Amino acid sequence: MSYVVMNIRMNREVKKQAQDLFANRGINMTAAINLFLQQTVRKGDLPFSVKESKPNKKTLSAIQSVEKGKDLSPVFSSIDDAKEWLNA
Repeated sequence: MSYVVMNIRMNREVKKQAQDLFANRGINMTAAINLFLQQTVRKGDLPFSVKESKPNKKTLSAIQSVEKGKDLSPVFSSIDDAKEWLNA
């Protein structure tokens, strides 16, 4: 099997984060990229789904509330009260 050298450009911070992630799994960047390419060839497509995940307005509001230290729900005195609040 012959090998080739491949040069790629990438964001410096993304590279650092990826290297740290791979190191925690006991592999280096070269091994990780080779795994990705091998799986792509075997599958004949990307080995994962590529889609943008954007939270909706209600979820964003909840995230912001938690980041500000606010509680997301009130204290309920009964299950029926909780169900009513959840279904509102």
